[in-house]
Amino acid sequence: MRKPIIAITMGDPVGVGPEIILKALSDKRVTRISNTVVFGDEGILDHLSGKLGLKPIPEEYVINLSELDPKALKPGRPSKETGEAMISYIEEAVRMALNGSADAIVTAPISKEAAKMAGFKFPGHTEFIAHLTKTKDFCMMLGGRDLKVILVTIHEAIRDVPKLVTGKAILKTLKITDATFKHYFGLKRPRIAVAGLNPHAGEGGMFGDEEKKIIIPAIKRARALGINAIGPLPPDTVFYRAVKKKEFDCVVCMYHDQGLGPLKLLHFDDGINATLGLPIIRTSVDHGTAYDIAWKGEASPGSLISAIEVAVEMANKKK
Repeated sequence: MRKPIIAITMGDPVGVGPEIILKALSDKRVTRISNTVVFGDEGILDHLSGKLGLKPIPEEYVINLSELDPKALKPGRPSKETGEAMISYIEEAVRMALNGSADAIVTAPISKEAAKMAGFKFPGHTEFIAHLTKTKDFCMMLGGRDLKVILVTIHEAIRDVPKLVTGKAILKTLKITDATFKHYFGLKRPRIAVAGLNPHAGEGGMFGDEEKKIIIPAIKRARALGINAIGPLPPDTVFYRAVKKKEFDCVVCMYHDQGLGPLKLLHFDDGINATLGLPIIRTSVDHGTAYDIAWKGEASPGSLISAIEVAVEMANKKK
């Protein structure tokens, strides 16, 4: 089997993206399983490889899309120019994946501040890639080897979550999750745990009625479609059952911190982010630009390596 071609976007040039890419692409865990192409700035990568004593990336493996002057940039200080550059990296990588020239894309972190300076009108990476691929229904998965969580709502205030947890949103998430784990992870009948919204999953209505009125009917509709959705389960025990008892392949969570708290306890350094429902494979690091340590040689490539490994796994299963 040929090694999948993975398109890696460099992210914000003044963040940790260039550094973790240099480190990851010199790691045998990456070179053994994939062929990589970096969409970024060759000058920045060359400058940092020399500055930090890292192995340079051969120019034939870099698609140079910007001509930023490393000496004129300040690490950790985004600008309109860096924003325009990182947007161009994403656009070109997505185009390459859509036309079949790449098997998957893996994204390094971007800066919403720099993106806004450049006229970016999307909340983040995920929504922009959904726009570029003309995808209406998508959801976010975050995970590691031991736990994978999928979110019904993402970056929302807690006070807004109950009204956003609708039967339609839950069913959409379950359908996308089931299709992804079958198509990209090779599971014939994925075991999808569904966390309740309230303590003890509502305790029969004692602590809230969202489970009875919204979540249970959505699960019943999913099961009628052949989806192996189980729940709603108490949020305080479902992760133990998924990780320690191995009862489930993933957990669908109602809101951001419900899923991200347990995940980051287990996978703080190697957790990854994947967008489900797209016509292409897209994984990402599960951290930000880390401006405080940018260009200092301190950034860990662990999450990027994991994101590449998951992208390769998904690409191979898709084949």
